[in-house]
Amino acid sequence: MLVENGRLLLDEAIDRWFERVIALPSLRLVPLDARIAIESVRLPGSFHPDPADRMIVATARTLRCPLMTADRAILAYSHLGHVETIDAES
Repeated sequence: MLVENGRLLLDEAIDRWFERVIALPSLRLVPLDARIAIESVRLPGSFHPDPADRMIVATARTLRCPLMTADRAILAYSHLGHVETIDAES
């Protein structure tokens, strides 16, 4: 959706880009499991109801890893101490 809406610009087709990115040795795909799904509906504090963002934040919290994002809502939530983030636009 981000590509189609012009919010994310890629210099190649999305399927080629995705294949190239997931081949990076520093990247690991994580399946959505019950722990992450449950965490997404039990996030502490006040966080907006977008289910995709909630799953992303829950994944980072469950795995205890920083989340790189440019999403302002997630970055604001991190300032409350609920998830560690790296601002992708910095």
